[in-house]
Amino acid sequence: MFKKSFTLMVLMLTLLSMSSFTQAKDFKYVGVKKCKTCHKSKKIGNQYGIWHKAKHSNALKSLSSKEAMDYAKKHGIADPSKDEKCLKCHSTMATVDKKLIDPKGKMTIAEGVSCESCHGPGSKYKKMSVMKNHDKALANGLIMPTEKVCLTCHNKENPFYKPFDFKKMAAKISHPIPKKK
Repeated sequence: MFKKSFTLMVLMLTLLSMSSFTQAKDFKYVGVKKCKTCHKSKKIGNQYGIWHKAKHSNALKSLSSKEAMDYAKKHGIADPSKDEKCLKCHSTMATVDKKLIDPKGKMTIAEGVSCESCHGPGSKYKKMSVMKNHDKALANGLIMPTEKVCLTCHNKENPFYKPFDFKKMAAKISHPIPKKK
């Protein structure tokens, strides 16, 4: 009886310490160029190419559109591409804590809404050895975006809000890794 209780206690303490360790990891943002390294080939699904052609990659540029500039002028915003209220949804780098940006990375404000806006900071999961194991990638900071993630920007606070259909929009930007045959 004592041996079972002791084993159970050790197991519980081990799991508790592992979860604390996982939560304490310091995930850093590395920038889209790091993601591009592996996610640009057709064999893996060309996620970079899909993102690059989509609106998310041009989110910062959209703040220079006539519509954005007219809105800014009307609401006393000198430059939407430098305004915190606008940047929070138009550039990943502009809104993350600067201490969370990997100094070795090549992250830029111009990336717009980059991979890490939706998938979380990539410093720990970017390695091929980690990415090959989905559970390991998740344990190392990979986020699989949910509707809640998208609604941080696609909501009624957005002055250009349109009703957001998560399933439809997720299909529109889908960029899966092809299944092996």
